[in-house]
Amino acid sequence: MLVFFFVALGASAVGAVCGIGGGVIIKPVLDLLRLESVSAISFLSGCTVLSMSCYSVGRSLLAGEKSVSLSTGTPLAAGAAAGGLLGSRLFALVRRMADAPDRVGAVQAACLAAVTAGTLLYTLNKSRIPTRKTRNKGACAAIGLALGCMSSFLGIGGGPINLVVLYFFFSMDTKTAAANSLYIIFFSQLCNLLATLFTGGVPDFRWPVLVLMAAGGLGGGVLGRRLNRRMSGAAVEGLFVALMVVIIGISLFNAWRYSVG
Repeated sequence: MLVFFFVALGASAVGAVCGIGGGVIIKPVLDLLRLESVSAISFLSGCTVLSMSCYSVGRSLLAGEKSVSLSTGTPLAAGAAAGGLLGSRLFALVRRMADAPDRVGAVQAACLAAVTAGTLLYTLNKSRIPTRKTRNKGACAAIGLALGCMSSFLGIGGGPINLVVLYFFFSMDTKTAAANSLYIIFFSQLCNLLATLFTGGVPDFRWPVLVLMAAGGLGGGVLGRRLNRRMSGAAVEGLFVALMVVIIGISLFNAWRYSVG
């Protein structure tokens, strides 16, 4: 049982440092261990990410930190919240259409591997790619919608794609992108959880596991916030790249294992 706590703690700490939420680590690792159903893992991962992002964003705002750009971050977060609802519906549709639960896991894992690989390629080459400075609120909301939908469907909360989008469309540096990513993740996951509760779409899960993972998410948020303050932007980016390589490997293995049953 403690494995859930330590997976949530470690993933949330790294997620808070890099701004990827932690779900992109929790989901493939728990899929690999197969300790819960695919649907339960997606739900538990989302709840863990919500607890971590709630602490990280709350502490940042209470401390009066200016790393979150409210003028662009709020439309992004609003769009992501709507996208989260759309993504959860898409996941429910795929689950109903699949002839076996493992098929859903295979689709999620394959999509996660593809998204992560694209993110890695962009990160390694971003110094040669011109960036933009998007300010239009409608465009921000549309970008957030796409992010929220993808994150919710994959059950990863936010993930590395947030950072790439913030780099490219808003010309943010590594640490600023991490802070804004967590801000977006918080609203996306909150709306996704509320929608799941109100529509009765909560899968079967064990309450002790949820409590342990939420506690791990909070602990990871505390630890990750402290580490982020001490690490340079280059160190954060190096950690991010290393994680992407590991996640791609695990996701490809999970996609293969789920597809063969």
